[in-house]
Amino acid sequence: MQLFYTPDISESTYCLDETESKHAVRVLRLTAGDVIQLIDGKGNFFEAQISDAHPKRCQVEIIKKISEYNKRTHYLHLAVAPTKNIDRFEWFLEKATEIGIDEITPVLCDHSERKVIKDERLQKVIISAMKQSLKAYLPKLNPLTPLKTLLDTDFEGKKFIAHCYEQNKKELKDELSESGSNLILIGPEGDFSEDEVAKAIHKQFIPVSLGESRLRTETAAVVACHTVNMLKS
Repeated sequence: MQLFYTPDISESTYCLDETESKHAVRVLRLTAGDVIQLIDGKGNFFEAQISDAHPKRCQVEIIKKISEYNKRTHYLHLAVAPTKNIDRFEWFLEKATEIGIDEITPVLCDHSERKVIKDERLQKVIISAMKQSLKAYLPKLNPLTPLKTLLDTDFEGKKFIAHCYEQNKKELKDELSESGSNLILIGPEGDFSEDEVAKAIHKQFIPVSLGESRLRTETAAVVACHTVNMLKS
């Protein structure tokens, strides 16, 4: 299956952008008459036939459309502190997109070592993972957000904070919303500060455990993502 990202598709004919055209014609050596698949990141899945295999302006004709392709029955929002090594955060974005996630907010915490991210680069990682895993919905990537700002933001659903402090914590898998939305906070390498945990609990975030092992930030985020999807599959 040859899958291409076409976020602005709306008509029965479409022209792939230069990057996707080059990939189709130069790399994959597709020609007129070949059938490809398109996604718009909004849940629509298309089959299209190449009508003009131009390496910069590849023209296609839509022959089939499927709406709400593999639509999820729940909403997962992960708020994760970017890791000092950005490659590890990109790995999380890739795996979470492959597994299934709706929204991602990088958060700036008291113990954060990375305080700058490149949104454009991270967006490319997510798009690539969406295409690779044959998904039609593009996860929403928010800008780097101070944790305090996120805590003060309204969220309709259940809210969780995963931290490493010795405290009465519930198992995430036992507390998830059955059919609604879940927001899960994952802290930086040095964990959330005690003050941040207290403020989150004051804002009705439920403290949870992801298991007995102490996990890296990116691993904890992927485990949380997987836990939600396993229970909702």
